[in-house]
Amino acid sequence: MKKTTTRRTAMKNIALGTATALALPSLRATDLSFPKGTSTVSRFNHSVCRWCFGSMKLEELAEQVKPMGITSIELTTPDEWPILKKYGLTCALGSHPDQSLSDGYNQPGLHEMLNKRYFDLAQKAADAGIPTIIVFSGNRKGLDDKLGVEFCAKGIEPLAKYAEKLGIQVVMELLNSKVNHPDYQCDHTEWGVELVEKVGSPNFKLLYDIYHMQIMEGDVIATIKKHKDHIGHYHTAGVPGRNEIDETQELYYPAIMRAIADTGYNRYVAQEFIPKAKDGMASLRKAVELCNV
Repeated sequence: MKKTTTRRTAMKNIALGTATALALPSLRATDLSFPKGTSTVSRFNHSVCRWCFGSMKLEELAEQVKPMGITSIELTTPDEWPILKKYGLTCALGSHPDQSLSDGYNQPGLHEMLNKRYFDLAQKAADAGIPTIIVFSGNRKGLDDKLGVEFCAKGIEPLAKYAEKLGIQVVMELLNSKVNHPDYQCDHTEWGVELVEKVGSPNFKLLYDIYHMQIMEGDVIATIKKHKDHIGHYHTAGVPGRNEIDETQELYYPAIMRAIADTGYNRYVAQEFIPKAKDGMASLRKAVELCNV
């Protein structure tokens, strides 16, 4: 659970608590194809996950990434969104400051608390023009996978309907339970797809994390093509190690990015790697260039 704690702790440690969200244009429930960013090459928008560069102040990170064609710094919280707006950026994927990866919608006893939390986040996202928010299944804790789908669907259905009214998207992240997040339930694409179909809302989809799903099941490009209609967001990272998406790791990202673009996806792809290089910004710049297809 070390990596799980690291990600959660990193996100909390970099949150800023004094700002309030500023209004940006909202999206219609039927319009989840987001406008192009500043990059003139890529067929989708570029984003970066805040926690991977948590040692930098948000203002500094914003200044550094915008010239790269990155239009979003995600996994940020409502108090941080006005800062992004100041720098002409958005948050492609909003998160709650108190969210938990291990205690999620597969626990019926948490549904009331979770929906209170995420209804509020959804409203703030809609008010600020943030297109998507993230939720988690939680750990199995002995729970059967079929029941996990049933419990998650029951809890998420009201949130998904609310998201439809607000014109935003809710995604559940696919994480690996083999290396980083032991016992996490939404750890295979097919399980996530079953949940998406059970909820039955066009505003609830999966966050397909390429790094995590390469570890769990491989066959990345075929899976993306097969389940393109169930996927609403993408994350990258190198395998093994969750580092740069370069020639040192086993995935060939240009081909993966072309496959994503060829499905008609034109929203956000977010870099979520932990740079090994001393100059993390150089690594990020190379990753964006690699993903321009």
